[in-house]
Amino acid sequence: MRCAGIDDCELVLSLWEACGLTRPWNDATADFMRAVDGATSDILCLEQDGNLVATVMVGDDGHRGWVYYLGVLPSGRRQGLGRLMMEAAEKWLRERDAPKIQLMVRDDNEQAIGFYTALGYDVQPVVTIGRRLD
Repeated sequence: MRCAGIDDCELVLSLWEACGLTRPWNDATADFMRAVDGATSDILCLEQDGNLVATVMVGDDGHRGWVYYLGVLPSGRRQGLGRLMMEAAEKWLRERDAPKIQLMVRDDNEQAIGFYTALGYDVQPVVTIGRRLD
């Protein structure tokens, strides 16, 4: 496991695309750059045989920890790599004394919700409210 650097941008973005994590209204390159350049965030990378197979973006906002862009290449799924990435994200946050970890999943993504609940995460009774600033 290692943290992504600036030179990993194209490789990480390719993985995110292959995993279906990007959306046209979100600038994945800007997300990558903010995480890699940020003092309170990282993108954790897992390689096998010299190839990137999984990532997770993790950050601490000062109140709680957040996870984004958890992705495992389709060819590497069902091998425990997603669980391994979440364990790494939790470790990263524990090292920074974050009291809680949170993530957002689209409400129609039953597969992802099932994955996280199997790891012991609970669906929280909250509503996410936002506004675009760009």
